[in-house]
This record gives sequence, C-alpha cells and structure tokens, in this order.
Amino acid sequence: MRFKNRLFWIAAFIAFFLDQMTKYWVVQTFSIGQTLPILPGIFHFTYVTNTGAAFSLLSGKVEWLRWLSLAVSLMLIALALFGQALNRWDQLGYGFVLGGAMGNGIDRFVLGYVVDFLDFRLINFAVFNVADSFISIGIVCLLIASLQKTPTSNRRQR
Repeated sequence: MRFKNRLFWIAAFIAFFLDQMTKYWVVQTFSIGQTLPILPGIFHFTYVTNTGAAFSLLSGKVEWLRWLSLAVSLMLIALALFGQALNRWDQLGYGFVLGGAMGNGIDRFVLGYVVDFLDFRLINFAVFNVADSFISIGIVCLLIASLQKTPTSNRRQR
C-alpha cells in the first residue's frame, strides 16, 4: 500500500520541526526584547511575543486564534487523509501551511502568545517567525499549483 500525499506530511513535519526548534533556541538564548544584529540595520534576531495574528493583526485575540489554528490544522489533515491524491505543489503548499499553523497554534495553546524573532529592519517589516515564513511559502506553492491547473472547457463538441 502506498502512502497517500507523502510530500504533504514531510513538508508539514519539516515546517513544524524547524519552527519549534528555532523558537526553543530563541526562548533559551534571548530575553524578551533582546536583539542580536546579524546584518546591523538590515536583519536582526529580536525576541518578541505576539498575542495576535501575522503583523500583530487581531492583537489580544489569542483565544479565538488558537481555535482557528486548530480548525485549519484539522481541515488540512482531513484533506490529506480523506481527500484525493494531491499534486506536488498542492502537497507542499498545504503541508507548509499545516506545519506553520500547528507551530503557531502550539504556541497559542501552551504559552498564550506566539514567539517571534525574525526582524527585517531594512524595510521596517513586522517581526515574525519560521511558522509565518512557511505559511507564506505554502501560499506561494498553492498559487503555483493553481496556475498549473488547466481550466476545463465548457464549449460544445461539434
């Protein structure tokens, strides 16, 4: 028996594992608010907490966001288990989104906030984390998948 949507599970595991390991490293290494310039003025590691969603949207809505993370995760798991076999880009996209949603969801359930630390200062971007990165990469993969699908023709055969 062949394991369906194997790439989905691999992508989800990699995203989740890298997210949790980097957050563990940050929490063990930095104090809240501490920053380490990697490329001064351009890119820093800065340990902050976020009770909202991406870019601190819905700040303080941790209760609602934790359940949203869980719902998204369960829907993606159901899609991979019970849905059809997905193409490579869909598997990568949904897998990366699942891994990121689970990584941030675990933070919300266990800590009550998300650990963020990737700080691009050159463009004054919001501090984010590896889970956020994988969710964004997953969305790009899903866009690629949607561009590769051929539209079905509704024209009559003559």
